Amino acid sequence: MSETQPIRCETLIIGAGPAGLAMAGQLAHYKLPFTIIEASEHIGFSWRTHYDRLHLHTVKEHSGLPHFPFPDDTPVYPSRLDVVDYLEDYAAHFGIAPLFNQQVQHIRRQADGQWQVQTGTDSFLARQVIVATGYNRVPNQPELPGQLSFRGIIWHSRDYRNGSPFRDENVLVVGMGNTGAELALDLYEYGVRPVISVRNPVNIVKRDTFGRPAQPSAIFLSKFPDWLYDLASGLSQRVGGLGDLSAYGLKKPPYPPSYQIRKLGKIPVIDIGTVDAIKAGHIGVKPGIQQINRETVTFTDGSELPFDAIILATGYRPGLQTLLGNDLSAQVLNEKGYARQLWFDQPAAKGLYFLGFATPLTGILRGVRLDSEKIISHLLRSVKNGGN
Repeated sequence: MSETQPIRCETLIIGAGPAGLAMAGQLAHYKLPFTIIEASEHIGFSWRTHYDRLHLHTVKEHSGLPHFPFPDDTPVYPSRLDVVDYLEDYAAHFGIAPLFNQQVQHIRRQADGQWQVQTGTDSFLARQVIVATGYNRVPNQPELPGQLSFRGIIWHSRDYRNGSPFRDENVLVVGMGNTGAELALDLYEYGVRPVISVRNPVNIVKRDTFGRPAQPSAIFLSKFPDWLYDLASGLSQRVGGLGDLSAYGLKKPPYPPSYQIRKLGKIPVIDIGTVDAIKAGHIGVKPGIQQINRETVTFTDGSELPFDAIILATGYRPGLQTLLGNDLSAQVLNEKGYARQLWFDQPAAKGLYFLGFATPLTGILRGVRLDSEKIISHLLRSVKNGGN
């Protein structure tokens, strides 16, 4: 650990992904000083390492960061590489120069009210800290019963790039969130025989309905009372052409997608072709896993199928508790480990902000932009009031 003097800054941003850059862009726009640190060697590191076919499920018009839209020639749904290029251009436009290879070890409040952020090499002292480490930071890798006996490979989705290593093989995808649904489709298109293990009912909505993106409609409906939003959300699901999928092993929850994300914080599956592939028999669906065997998997319905590989599309966790410590975590995090608010006014957490930990149905990147506006307004008021 470094013995040098701490690096002092007014506002410290942790993370140079979309949320961290959005906040840096806001501060630069208002000519407020800041320092931004990043654990990796690159801006937008997660977007560089996602699977190849990934595109935004939200339209470019509602996915740009503050004060700098996507270029006009960007596709309606930007690709993974389009997003990487955009984030690089965003940083260059605002002169954002992160300090790289700064892996945060802990965040602690000092007796004088400053925040001390310790990385593997340096110590930072800041009046305000904006935590933008990402909604998906630490892979969630559950241990499946019997998995140590499996002779094939078991990957988390973070290790998946495309289906070429599995061509002409049987691959089990565990979990049908957006990643699981899209990886299964990608595997099929690479000549793989994929099966998805779907343990719970799943809400599915089409990315485009009648040739029109669903996101602008969701934004419009979000202005109305929750009950009307839920009614319209459920109706859109029924008329969108998905139909009853229970015959294919996909049960629907008793609540619409809007309710699911508002109350449970869980994004519905945005379908881009997986459902059609399931209906056509190209992608199999099985229930939860009962047992992993040497070369097969036994499911909770008693069936057993052979597999060459298993891909865990089991999501991520924010991993904030390890950074904040138990006492502070108990004050600011919810039961799932996400920040309960954008900022906190109680003395023990004053000056600590969180951005990028919400999952609005109207789009995560749009939510990041709107939340960054709220945070910068709060910071500007704080500056005007002398930091009080």
